[in-house]
Amino acid sequence: MKKQPKAIPGDLAMWFIIFAELLVFGIFFITYAVVRINNVDMFNHYQLTLNRETGAINTILLITASYFVVRSIHAVKLNKSKISSNYLYISITCGLLFILIKSIEFYDKFSIGIDLSTNTFYMFYFLLTLFHYFHVILGLMILVAVAVKTRKGHYNTDQYHGIETAGAYWHMVDLAWIIMFPLIYVIR
Repeated sequence: MKKQPKAIPGDLAMWFIIFAELLVFGIFFITYAVVRINNVDMFNHYQLTLNRETGAINTILLITASYFVVRSIHAVKLNKSKISSNYLYISITCGLLFILIKSIEFYDKFSIGIDLSTNTFYMFYFLLTLFHYFHVILGLMILVAVAVKTRKGHYNTDQYHGIETAGAYWHMVDLAWIIMFPLIYVIR
């Protein structure tokens, strides 16, 4: 018996969106790196004004959220819709905590007069992190929609395409941050 090739998880259209988004993030990252090379002292100086601890906490939150998205997909494949939705709600909570922490970080910068026009480092900091921030919000909206459908039993052993699609998008959001955190907060 011939083995069927494994299909990609989720919707093909979402994968096109993910690749397009990763291309945009990649262009941002490369541009940041090139500009940073020409302004090393300024970037190093202002990088120290960022809170690495909150950046690290946010990294842990997004990785944890991705872990529970994976657990959710696995649970739904076992026909455990309630457990699957509970895992999604844990992921959503992690994402909301990310948004809260990042919002506080933005507020702290804006309240002391730091914004996009402060200097080149902060221009990139805000462009990259705000772009990612809005992707997290979109990812959370997708996860909420999928969690509600999962709780209602819409997904099961035979029908889990939608939850895989949501998971693929969420993992893209997570991947972008995993690259962004060391790039902006750590690498000197």
